[in-house]
Amino acid sequence: MKKLIVLLPVIACILYSCDLERNPYDQISEDELFSDPESVKTATIGNYALLKGDVGYDGWVDDLHRISEYAGDNVSLSGGTTDHLFFLYNYQSITTNLRVERFWRNSYKIVVGCNIIIEKIKEGASEETDQLLGENYYLRALTYFQMGNVFGRPYNQGASNLSIPLKLTSDTEDRPDRHTIEEVYKQVIKDLEKAASLMTENKGASFASKEAAYALLSRVYLYKEDHEKTEEYANKVIESGEYSLLSKDQFSKMNTLTPEQNAEAIFAVTLSSASDLLGGGDDWYTIGSFYANVQGKGWGEMYASRTYLDLINKNPDDARKSFIDPQFEEDENGEKIPAVYWVNDAYAYEFRRTSESGGVISFEEEGTTYTVMSEEIDGKTNYYFNGPNGKQDVVKGYDMKKRNGHPKFYILKASLQENDIHMWSPMVSRLSEMYLNLAESQAKRGMDQLALDNINIIRERAGIPIYSLTDIPTGKTVLDIVLEERRLELAYEGHRRYDVYRNGRTMDRKYPGTHLNGTNAFLEIPAIHPRVVEFIPEQQIILQPSLIQND
Repeated sequence: MKKLIVLLPVIACILYSCDLERNPYDQISEDELFSDPESVKTATIGNYALLKGDVGYDGWVDDLHRISEYAGDNVSLSGGTTDHLFFLYNYQSITTNLRVERFWRNSYKIVVGCNIIIEKIKEGASEETDQLLGENYYLRALTYFQMGNVFGRPYNQGASNLSIPLKLTSDTEDRPDRHTIEEVYKQVIKDLEKAASLMTENKGASFASKEAAYALLSRVYLYKEDHEKTEEYANKVIESGEYSLLSKDQFSKMNTLTPEQNAEAIFAVTLSSASDLLGGGDDWYTIGSFYANVQGKGWGEMYASRTYLDLINKNPDDARKSFIDPQFEEDENGEKIPAVYWVNDAYAYEFRRTSESGGVISFEEEGTTYTVMSEEIDGKTNYYFNGPNGKQDVVKGYDMKKRNGHPKFYILKASLQENDIHMWSPMVSRLSEMYLNLAESQAKRGMDQLALDNINIIRERAGIPIYSLTDIPTGKTVLDIVLEERRLELAYEGHRRYDVYRNGRTMDRKYPGTHLNGTNAFLEIPAIHPRVVEFIPEQQIILQPSLIQND
């Protein structure tokens, strides 16, 4: 791992400012760096900066998002690409994936930067340096936890399985082999507990805090299936009084807020228009640029999946629909064009433009007129027509702009912060997750009403009907309902891949997208499949042959 080790002048590349500005830091020696709290603060800001990367893209959090989100079932890619993100999306994993290899390298840059400060700073010297020390413990724990999710199998599949090497020193000769999942979890928990004990100041969502450590501990214990601890730490965050859920109106515009403006943000990797050089050509290389084209900028090639849209469309007033921006075709008068559409048996979209006469909606197909009819099912209107192969359910709406036959359901959750086209500060923890953690843990303990009470807090904020125990659809459990709500609330924030597999579920990708191209397409991925985790980068095994590759 020699090439993973980055010494201090590279790690501490940022000077401190309230805007997290990124300025060169290469003039101060290691001894000078730790001579006073301001220098320690500078080095710590350097470690934060490593989370976000060079100019807000191609950094640690960028690659983590793509690794975590593209392998889920909330996204649908509309074409091919030479970018190695394609192998993350279609599960055709390769050992030489440049994004995975860079994520590994950047993770250890962060770890070593934190290790240097942890080694050099004496605990108890001052409240200020203790706070900074705690922040570095948090950053190391966050990095190792996310690395463990990418390269190690879910905890409940075997705590003795291999995870990642735990490098706990800055010594360039210290090149550990892979540790077990149990060892990684123990280290992450230890670091987070230490972080929480040291930090006494909450400087806002751009910085680690005691509450940020508690929030991550809640998630770690949820993944570990220690339900009492999950609930203990979630409640610590909720009861701290530091955070509150946004109103429905505020929440529907959450993507436009900075972390400091977001009352429910606990910790985010903060980027800003003032200091992160986005705009111009850089708008084409951010996370949001792949999800949408805004004001003519962005690739706009990956859209909301059909199954996610079906789920969120169950409640037309759901505030979370504001993060999906469908692109409609227009007629010569600038009006949207009525249509019905559906997904056929080959998992491809079918669109038909409709007309209405005397209250009857219909379309023509090869000389035959088909009437669009409706029926009430569970209090909701379902549309369909009787076609050559029998009844075909449809979505009644408007014709849409398409790419390679895929309708453009743009995703805006990663764009428009500060009204900058594709500016976004990826969220690590926010308050709504704490209620969802409680709900999942309680559902698994058979505390169904308490679980529903907690998801109802989220549903009420979203402006949709709440659940009672008598509302659970036949064939579903309270846990199913909780995981659906988690999918809706945390979509495009990097949770879904892990939520499916750690719960022993199968990733269902039977919907349109280029993940179905080729002869070895993955329509379903069970939790025990080898590609639930990524390969250890081949380059790292060449450098350190004792590293054992994932199957």
